[in-house]
Amino acid sequence: MNFNKKVVIVTGAGEGIGRAIAVAYARHGASVIIAEKNIRSAEKTSELINEFNGTSAVIPVDVSNPEDIANMISETESRFNTIDILINNAGISEWKSPYDLTVDEWDRIINTNLRSMFFCSREAAKVMRKSKRGSIINISSTRAIMSEPDSEAYAASKGGILSLTHALAASLSEDNIQVNCISPGWIETGAYSKLKETDHAQHFSRRVGIPEDIAKACLYLTDENNTFISGTNLVIDGGMTRKMIYDS
Repeated sequence: MNFNKKVVIVTGAGEGIGRAIAVAYARHGASVIIAEKNIRSAEKTSELINEFNGTSAVIPVDVSNPEDIANMISETESRFNTIDILINNAGISEWKSPYDLTVDEWDRIINTNLRSMFFCSREAAKVMRKSKRGSIINISSTRAIMSEPDSEAYAASKGGILSLTHALAASLSEDNIQVNCISPGWIETGAYSKLKETDHAQHFSRRVGIPEDIAKACLYLTDENNTFISGTNLVIDGGMTRKMIYDS
């Protein structure tokens, strides 16, 4: 896959999945905008890209703030003249009993995880439509379709991303802009070596996922030869949500 001269924005690119996505695009020749609230972590991602002479720029942004989003898009267009790909990855979580979750906590999660993806997509599409091409990937989660206790706000935000994706795919299709979604399962961003065999055994793949698994999917969905894929949700979870588990 060749992304030479492509301009790619990755939100939440300071660590974990976002960092892996940013590095992957840079390795394939793209100019990558590291859109991140935590500047120190963003600079670390930029340093990793610099190690192989990749091209990147750090733009501070709090995606829960629509003004920050507008400024991020404006600065990207000013620096690079265009936007080819947007990866809406930034998100937060909060595990708290539904009896105790406050309105402010609910709004913070919804605004960061879901509302931001609409505004990022809309503002980026305003630039993409000028060249009548573009690709947007929204990062959801398998928690959009399965849950553990005390995850209501997070699950609601991730479920909303699925619906937002196909709605945007319909609306932006007139401007030849693809919109797709990826729902990662268990992607370990910490100490992979500390995982237990029972952790890996929960997957058909016989292993827990790594951030690079999601990065590869982003490259696939945004490759210019894959224009027939739009409005879809790609579940990448090693088969975990399809595995029947019984207590013995």
